[in-house]
Amino acid sequence: MSQTNGSQENPVENVVEMAAEIDADVDVASFAIPDIAAWAREIAHGNKVIVFDTTLRDGEQSPGATLNEQEKLEIARQLARLGVDVMEAGFPAASPGDLAAVKKIAETVGRTPRIDRSGAIAPPPIITGLSRANKNDIDKAWEAVAPAVRPRIHTFLATSDIHMEHKLRMSRDQVLETVGDMVEYARSLCDNVEFSPEDAGRSDPDFLVQVLAVAIAAGATTLNIPDTVGYTTPEEYGGLIRKLREETEGGKDVIFSVHCHNDLGLATSNSLAGLQNGARQIEVTINGIGERAGNTSLEETVMALYTRQSVFGLETNIVTPEIHRTSDMVSRYTGIVIQPNKAIVGANAFAHEAGIHQDGMLKNKRTYEIMDAATIGLNQSRLVLGKHSGRAALRARLEEMGYHLNDEELRDIFKRFKDVADKKKTVTDADLEALAGDELYQPVETWEMVGLQVLCGTSVRPTAVVTLRNNQTGQEITEAGFGTGPVDAIYQGINRIVQVPGNLTEFLVQAVTEGIDATGDVTIRLEVPESRGFSHTAQGRSRRQLFSGRGVDTDIIVASAKAYMQGLNKIIAAQSGGESSAVSIAAHEKI
Repeated sequence: MSQTNGSQENPVENVVEMAAEIDADVDVASFAIPDIAAWAREIAHGNKVIVFDTTLRDGEQSPGATLNEQEKLEIARQLARLGVDVMEAGFPAASPGDLAAVKKIAETVGRTPRIDRSGAIAPPPIITGLSRANKNDIDKAWEAVAPAVRPRIHTFLATSDIHMEHKLRMSRDQVLETVGDMVEYARSLCDNVEFSPEDAGRSDPDFLVQVLAVAIAAGATTLNIPDTVGYTTPEEYGGLIRKLREETEGGKDVIFSVHCHNDLGLATSNSLAGLQNGARQIEVTINGIGERAGNTSLEETVMALYTRQSVFGLETNIVTPEIHRTSDMVSRYTGIVIQPNKAIVGANAFAHEAGIHQDGMLKNKRTYEIMDAATIGLNQSRLVLGKHSGRAALRARLEEMGYHLNDEELRDIFKRFKDVADKKKTVTDADLEALAGDELYQPVETWEMVGLQVLCGTSVRPTAVVTLRNNQTGQEITEAGFGTGPVDAIYQGINRIVQVPGNLTEFLVQAVTEGIDATGDVTIRLEVPESRGFSHTAQGRSRRQLFSGRGVDTDIIVASAKAYMQGLNKIIAAQSGGESSAVSIAAHEKI
């Protein structure tokens, strides 16, 4: 099915409901890939681009983007609805917690059929885990992904001179031998093996040809070419992909993959250049999150292919109306706020303020918009919601926005909606999205705020009285806090009760909508004390332990308290054994 500018053919509006109608007798095992070499050859010679999402692995390496097992699972389910073909769920050798999270995703998302963008039943995504080129890592990766119907092992080894000399302390011959041995070992466990030469962008291209030929001979059917440090330009990177495909023995019959970092702001351009030169897999993250300047953005590359189909002649399996919902979910769970002018999913992406633009838009949308907002799930509704609106109207509007809720979730959001509607004349889509995100994307609450009073002003010392409930014991505790301002006083009071050390490193407050009655959205980051220099990478590199929190309320003081509570609850969950890979060893041998 080809893609053209405008609405998708046969758009999927209620993916969850349709998925629920899948025949329970469907043989999940029938979705396994019977001949991986033939499958790879078909992709390599076709016009379908495999979307490999690494939000849960590379994206989680963003400072503060700590995700627990349940949060990873929820994001994985949404990525499956979005239609990603391959899901890199983590780095299983990092920690027992990361292995368990990847295995849980393989057992659930990796075994659940889904609905594609044409409304047909589609196979579960390929589930993969990253591993260094050693048997211990590969064994753990296989243990984690084996339950999936379509498992893959993704292994890597650096090939640039600087990495081989200073990190690996290996010669070129040793690297060639290791690649052959470890890819062959991975292939003995799993038919679907991907190999990545780390720092390929700065590697000797002729040596890369040798390395990739060895990997193919050992059984790899996907070859990923990482621009690990975001060093290359589109012309260079596209030329590298072309050279490797043409000169590597067997290269025309395997899938070449692009994995670009955004250090020079060229990740999307480089990835598209790679596709134009024969690559047929893109490795991306939602909102472009990732370490340093981030990774290639899924929404940017997918919508570039969709909007400029006549230029690229390529298509993906992405259900584009799920893009906005997925973007918001990842932003909420990671605490990484999307910049307003971010392409595709930023708040200003479909906003027009200049008079000449507004005049053109009123006459014909295509004068200044190259795609419909509805294409990514931003449907324009004529339904006005206010304090007299009922549950049915709220459910209908939320479903239009991509939120498919059960009765309990609807009840909780409806209560929040009524509170906001009593304070505002009209509740906008932005308000609803903020409320839904704040209600749905929450960690397990060890401590819950049940009461808050604040006294502040020009002639009094800011004072807060906070009441929290311990949901494990049922005990309610009230404490007073004093500070330099109302937020400081609240946080001091909360700290007296919770007694979990954490340094506030970032505090951001934004208005969700315009007007003095706007809903406030607060994001904070907490650092575990003495975490600077804490070694938790496989190579012993240093990284800070940061936890994010986010709160939404028409009262920004209350929103500030909610954000702080969320961050503290994440710390508690991590310290009690529910940590994610970001708090232990992480796969920071960045590919």
